[in-house]
Parts: sequence; C-alpha cells; structure tokens
Amino acid sequence: MAIINDSITDPNKILPMKYLWARQHYKDGVNNNWTPEEVSMQKDVEQWKSNAVLGEKERRLILWNLGFFSTAESLTANNIVLAVYRQVTNPECRQYLLRQAFEEAIHTDCFIYCCDSLGLDPNYIFNMYKTIPSIKDKDDFVVELTKNVFDTNFSTKGIENTRKFIHDLVGYYVIMEGIFFYAGFAMMLALKRQNKMIGVGEQFEYIMRDESLHLAFGCDLINTIKTEYPEVWDKKFQKELVDLILKGVEFEKKYALDACPEGVLGINAQQFVEYVEYITDRRLERIGLPKQFDTENPFPWMSQSVDLSKEKNFFETRVTEYKTAGSLEW
Repeated sequence: MAIINDSITDPNKILPMKYLWARQHYKDGVNNNWTPEEVSMQKDVEQWKSNAVLGEKERRLILWNLGFFSTAESLTANNIVLAVYRQVTNPECRQYLLRQAFEEAIHTDCFIYCCDSLGLDPNYIFNMYKTIPSIKDKDDFVVELTKNVFDTNFSTKGIENTRKFIHDLVGYYVIMEGIFFYAGFAMMLALKRQNKMIGVGEQFEYIMRDESLHLAFGCDLINTIKTEYPEVWDKKFQKELVDLILKGVEFEKKYALDACPEGVLGINAQQFVEYVEYITDRRLERIGLPKQFDTENPFPWMSQSVDLSKEKNFFETRVTEYKTAGSLEW
C-alpha cells in the first residue's frame, strides 16, 4: 500500500492504518474545532465606526488582508476537493483532506462574518484578487503552479508525473499555505496585540492554528512521497523547488510592502519582509531543502499565537479555548 498510485485502495477500508501521522493530524483538527460566530465582534464594530481608534493605514491593512484571505481560502479548498484528493489514494490521508476542506469552508465563512459584522461591501472585498495587483499576482502564481493536478487526465504514474505532483503540492502547501498566508497573519495579530480589532484578530489566530496543521500535513505528505519514490528527489529537482519557493517569496514580500508601506504600531514593512524570509527557511527545512536567508525572527510572539499559549483567567476564557488550547504539540 502506497500513499499515491495505489490501485487496490478500498476507500471504505480505513483500517488498518499505515500513516498514523495523518490520523493524528485529523484528530488534532477535530480538537481545534471552532466557528466564527463564537467570537464576539462588538468591540470591532465600535472601533471600525470610530475615527479615533483606527487610522487610514490600519483600515487599509485590514481591508487588504480580508480581501486576500477571503478568496485564497476558496482557492485552497478547490485544490483539495478537485485535485489533491483525487491523487492521494490512501484512506486516512483522504479522511484528513476532508477535514481540511471543512476547515477551509469555516475560514471562508469567517470572512463572510467579518463583512457582515463590519458592514463592508462584499463585492469590494471578494473581488480584491482582481483589483489589487499584489493580491492578484499571488493568486495567479498559485493557480499557474497547481494547474497539473487540475488536468482531468493527469496521473501520478511515472517519475516525471510524481515530480509534477510534488511540485504542485509544494506550490499549494508550502508556498500558498506556508508562506503567502503568514505576512497577513503577522499584520493582523500585530493589531490585536495593540487591542485593535480583537475579534478579527482572534479569528485570524484560529485560522493560523488550522493552517499550521494544514502545513504540517502537506509537508508530511511530500516527505512520504519522497521516501516511497526516492528516485524523484534528485539535485536538479531540489533546485527547481528551491527556485520556485524563492519566486513565491518575492510575491509575498511585494504584498507585505504594498499592504503596509509605512508600517503600523511601531512595526515597519521591512520587519514583515524579514518575517517572510524567516518562515521560508523553516518551510524549506521541513521538506529537506537548504535554508536560503538565515534571517532572525522579528516577531517571536508569533510562535505564541500558533501554539495558543494563552494565560487567561478561567472565567474569562471561552469554552472552546479551554478545551483546545493545550491540545497541540509542535
């Protein structure tokens, strides 16, 4: 039994399991379950309506991130349901992919909830992937990257096709979910640290927690294919992937500089660029590729947000937080 190209896979026979890491990711996802409506938006609405709390730069930053994420989550869901699920033949991995697809739907619902709560024009927000050049560039890049798996005649049979599949998985999991999302996460959580747009920031925290699991699953999937098909992982292909990731990094840096050109709250745009470099090295190492930047983490507090190490009074903590805050190990 293999993780791809297994013609004898019975989708109804999930036991016995071979890839216990996939089962663990599924269980962690279930433990992390949340819905947007659990997060109060009352203070956010008051701040959004007040000219005394948010400046124009901050409002622009918030709108740009809502605009990027609102359509990026749908793009990732399409990748899972229409492409990746079809090629990954292992039952427990497919079970996790179904869980991930549900979480992407929750994330899309999050941005609907934010638009409704703040009274934003949904046509403006959900069309930013067409109207904002640096958002459009990122989306176009990923769509072009992952076109192989959307071909209905595509198969992972053979060395070159397996390489194409890994290439698309890197584009989807490592670049899209592992890099393109994280400058935006840092921006929104920087606002939250200043007690601005706390509800939106809390939802971004939960999304980032989910995305960290998605990234972990994707990297485990890539590494397993590498192990089972070692002939695909030659030096030439590794260099191709590094070059691909570095190209994606440039798009994310451009977005970071465009979304926050003058900085906010004592954090400048260059720090977001440095953060992109820092997380890129982590992603490269995770799939066995060499670091490229050796940049220090300018936002050490971001790891606390991923790990949800929240020090709250028990009676001020929501039930969801109490149930799930300590459930993950990284």
